[in-house]
Amino acid sequence: MQRDDQPSNSVINGLSVDVEDWFQVGAFENVLDRADWPSRDMRVEANVDGVLALFEEAGVHATFFTLGWVAERFPALMRRIAEAGHEIASHGYDHARVFTFDCAAFAEDVRKAQRILEDASGQKVIGYRAPSFSIDARNPWAFEELAEQGYAYSSSVAPIAHDHYGWPEAPRFAFRPIEGSELVEVPVTTARLGGRRVAAGGGGFFRVLPYSFSRWAIRQVNREEKRPAVFYFHPWEIDPGQPRVANAPMRSKLRHYTGLDKMAGKLRGLLSDFAWGRMDQVVAQERERAVSFPVSSALAKDLAKDLAA
Repeated sequence: MQRDDQPSNSVINGLSVDVEDWFQVGAFENVLDRADWPSRDMRVEANVDGVLALFEEAGVHATFFTLGWVAERFPALMRRIAEAGHEIASHGYDHARVFTFDCAAFAEDVRKAQRILEDASGQKVIGYRAPSFSIDARNPWAFEELAEQGYAYSSSVAPIAHDHYGWPEAPRFAFRPIEGSELVEVPVTTARLGGRRVAAGGGGFFRVLPYSFSRWAIRQVNREEKRPAVFYFHPWEIDPGQPRVANAPMRSKLRHYTGLDKMAGKLRGLLSDFAWGRMDQVVAQERERAVSFPVSSALAKDLAKDLAA
């Protein structure tokens, strides 16, 4: 019997994990020195193994957008992910936001991470997610570099307004950012509420808000719009015992630590209530429906000037 919460059209939603450790998150980037990362309590391997166990229990496969920095230190973990039937994709090398790079530095970051991930996992890496969804109106030239390096898809845009990221003018669903290119961008999910776009693709929103909100939002996308949702979370989000960063701003601490103890249970509900698959599977489904949304490098420079003014 079909559950009431199960999408009636059996849409396969994109399940993704942004693989980074607790000390590599954007919320703490101004209080934890990157030079100290190697001496921190690394919990990412144990947490990813916990995620793999959750996915095995639910019988689902996902895409793991992984930092090259992590893969470099835990190559056996990359092989376990791949051998379990999941997709390995790139999250850049060390979580530097794309708008902090010029084109040449971004190209090297992408190339370096891809090489490490492929060597560690034995998989070809065709997907990319920008750290903190940091491809936006300032830097759409990043898509050109991804296409040139052979990526098939990106999931790097949050089509909302947010204090840390966002491109509210971007399409909500799959789009082609480059004329004549096969590269497809599949943004993280938003829902419509009172004429506004609201974030509904996971992360802190999933932990902080009641589960009923996420269930409603994904059901709206699946049933009313007949499109797949793109959901993400991080391995550290199922780890309530992680170290606390005492000198972080209170807002950052609230965002990072709220709901950690309930996350695994909420994930079990989500995995049970909806159909899930890897991002490359979702891209294959959405490729023909992707709309054209090209933004030239010249226009991007003008937009960047406007944003800086």
